[in-house]
Amino acid sequence: MAETHVLSALLDKRAELAGKIEFTQTELRQLIIDLDNLDATIRLFNPEIDLEVVKPKPLPARNAAFRGEVTRVVLSTLRKTDKPLPVYEITMHVMVARSLNAADKPLLRVLAKRVGSCLRNNRDKGLVRSVVGPNRSVLWEIVR
Repeated sequence: MAETHVLSALLDKRAELAGKIEFTQTELRQLIIDLDNLDATIRLFNPEIDLEVVKPKPLPARNAAFRGEVTRVVLSTLRKTDKPLPVYEITMHVMVARSLNAADKPLLRVLAKRVGSCLRNNRDKGLVRSVVGPNRSVLWEIVR
């Protein structure tokens, strides 16, 4: 049965998605409870208030990654390449993998800081190393 690794990967992905769904449902339940509590408090001060006229305020996406998601993409990117990469290029791979808008410059800067932090943490663990590139730039590669 040569496809056991494929089945194992698919089962891992299914478990990850099920975990995300569970997390989201738990978070939604808590938000509903919080909203009900807030409504009850508001009604203490004004029992006749019509809360339906209060429009929901849209929030910007937090772009939060699940635990280890950035590290997985960073290490996977470095494993797939045969040359050291700069933080910017690794960051672009992370943005593509997470379906984020690469044209969003503020988000790109934030994510580059996260990727840099991830690389330094993994350097301390001995998984990646930094090398000096052209013009004294810092490039990163996987420790083989």
